[in-house]
Amino acid sequence: MIPQLFYTIISVYLLRKMSICDIKYNRKILKEVHVQLEEINFFNIINQNYNIKRIVPRLLKDQTTGKNIVWATDTYQFYGNEYDKQKQMNEENCIKLIKEGIMLPRIMKTKEQQDERTKDKAEVFTPSWICNKMNNYCDEQWFNRKNVFNIENEDNTWTTINKKVEFDNDSNKEWQKYVDSRRIEITCGEAPYIVSRYDATTGKKLAINDRIGILDRKLRIVNENTDNEEEWLKWVYRAYESVYGFEFQGDNLLFARLNLVQTFIDYYNEKFSKEPTNKMIDKIANIISWNLWQMDGLKDTIPFEMPKDEFQQISFYEFFSSIEKEESKSVYCKIKDWRANKVIEYRSMKGSR
Repeated sequence: MIPQLFYTIISVYLLRKMSICDIKYNRKILKEVHVQLEEINFFNIINQNYNIKRIVPRLLKDQTTGKNIVWATDTYQFYGNEYDKQKQMNEENCIKLIKEGIMLPRIMKTKEQQDERTKDKAEVFTPSWICNKMNNYCDEQWFNRKNVFNIENEDNTWTTINKKVEFDNDSNKEWQKYVDSRRIEITCGEAPYIVSRYDATTGKKLAINDRIGILDRKLRIVNENTDNEEEWLKWVYRAYESVYGFEFQGDNLLFARLNLVQTFIDYYNEKFSKEPTNKMIDKIANIISWNLWQMDGLKDTIPFEMPKDEFQQISFYEFFSSIEKEESKSVYCKIKDWRANKVIEYRSMKGSR
């Protein structure tokens, strides 16, 4: 459990940002902020859900290298050599840091930590209302009309349109094609454009009905157009297969992947009032490990070109030989084209430069 003092510090910071000056008369709001932070505490999510804890190793997998993703941040280097930015992340270390309140989503980090990561990696998370505005614009282009999923308000909130979304079948744009339409969030962080379990800048939890992510919208369409569990699962899997994102820093990528898994569980619970099976979770986790990947967006390669293996004794000759090999080899990131059922290099989708 994260210490009470940490929650209090973060809560006070959030309250000040909301221009609430007198905490004595706003204990109710303080309690609500505390509860919201508790609900996005990833240790609670992992610890309370065996299905998620069980698949953490899979969520740490790098499909390009066949190894694990790397830390790719200096944030945790003071906790030991195993947290070096070029070292691979593992289940034990990740859960340990999350449990101790060290590895946290951005909203739960201190202001100093946020500023340092912004300075080091230009990490700036986008408020949900901006994600909503940009996703609305994309959908306006696809549907050729405005206000498909919600109406934006002047105070940077939105009002969800609960009426079933209509599709113009005469224009060859059926609901299935919307679900299959491919979208990508570059430098995705915790993936706020893809799924919106919570506002990445305030920590406010969003009800399923009011979520605004790319994948949230696809899942809503599936909910509205399928009648049984088999058909629902078929199109939910396809929705996950159609959404992509890449991120440099390993902790952000793990949080993004966890968010997508928890989103599947949320929607399944909401639809069928029961827990998904291990087999369902495993399939979703496999899709996510391909579609949300770790990459240096400037080079289209994994961070630092090659992951650093665990320490091993090598000869003098092998040392210089390995350096020569690493300098000459670039590991370009691979993704999966699910409709064609083949693995391709991400850079091949960008055309010639």
